[in-house]
Amino acid sequence: MYKRPLFQTLRSRLTEPRRFLQVLAGPRQVGKTTLARQAMEAVRIRSHYASADEPTLQDRNWIEQQWDLGRLKAKDGGALLVLDEVQKVSGWSEVVKRLWDEDTAKGNPLKCVLLGSSPLLVQKGLTESLAGRFEVLHVTHWSFTEMREAFGWDVDRYVYFGGYPGAASLIEDRPRWARYIVDSLIETTLSRDILLMSRVDKPALLRRLFLLGCDYSGQILSYQKMLGQLQDAGNTTTLAHYLELLAGAGMLKGVPKFSGKKVLQRGSSPKFHVLNTALMTSQSRLSYAAAKKDRDYWGRLVESAVGAYLLNSIAGTMLELYYWRERGQEVDFVLQSGRRIVPIEVKSGRAREGFPGMESFEKNFRPHRRLLVGGQGIPLDEFLATPISNWVE
Repeated sequence: MYKRPLFQTLRSRLTEPRRFLQVLAGPRQVGKTTLARQAMEAVRIRSHYASADEPTLQDRNWIEQQWDLGRLKAKDGGALLVLDEVQKVSGWSEVVKRLWDEDTAKGNPLKCVLLGSSPLLVQKGLTESLAGRFEVLHVTHWSFTEMREAFGWDVDRYVYFGGYPGAASLIEDRPRWARYIVDSLIETTLSRDILLMSRVDKPALLRRLFLLGCDYSGQILSYQKMLGQLQDAGNTTTLAHYLELLAGAGMLKGVPKFSGKKVLQRGSSPKFHVLNTALMTSQSRLSYAAAKKDRDYWGRLVESAVGAYLLNSIAGTMLELYYWRERGQEVDFVLQSGRRIVPIEVKSGRAREGFPGMESFEKNFRPHRRLLVGGQGIPLDEFLATPISNWVE
């Protein structure tokens, strides 16, 4: 069973007397539906599952119909209702709020789990209408440990092929694997999870920004440079908004600069990082063997894999992730937990003379500890298999 800690948490919440909406939020193809179905079996009460992920968008009546089916099953001692891709129903949060409050007032023993493939869209609906009624479980891309246990992958395969379990059986046919990632995951996420559900005035710009982010994953790129790279880019506010949408869909994140001052961090140039390295490699012309021979490209993949692991690991926690750069000196990542900060350098194979940035950072900020991943430091596979909370404790 994969995502075991999340499953145990969900099962525990569904079996306790308190009643909250449980929300599983995460990108496509990471196991949300599987988790929900496992929970349906584990709680041992009657249950009903329905999905709004259909070619034609559902309306509010659909939610009410599914809710009534759940209520009928709940009459015999309680029931569990699971609604998948609920954010695709226009005005879903208002309908769910009304139905949930009706059941609360009447004491109906119906529990509910909501699933959504875009955390940003789900979160917006929750905070606008359902404050105080829900708990969120973040379901992230599969980790190296999960892919290793499920498919026997070594760390190099994970660095190149990423953490999509549904595509694992296709890696021996690289063109087919790449088409699956691009057509079934990238295009579906862009066209159905973002463009249909959010206001995007320049959809072509959103796509170009995603491609640019994949090309520059692991690198710092100012918004002004983005404007120079992208045609009809509008302004920096538009780019920042589109980058937020891509991050919410579990695709691409702009890591901010660490400065010790929140105002400066928010206005900093972002460091691009894909949240799954398959998003980079599926669009590359380099095969697995060719990528390993290309020192610079492989170095970028390794750093992107570390960045993706860190970003996925901090989802739903109080941990924060940054990079640091000052006067030409740089630290790849800065992990922060309260007042504890941990700078992380990745020895990825790219040409580099020492790590002067780490020494300068230590003089300025006195970190809790400093980490080197790869080379003479922590082996990459060991780092990717270690909970990041271990490094800030």
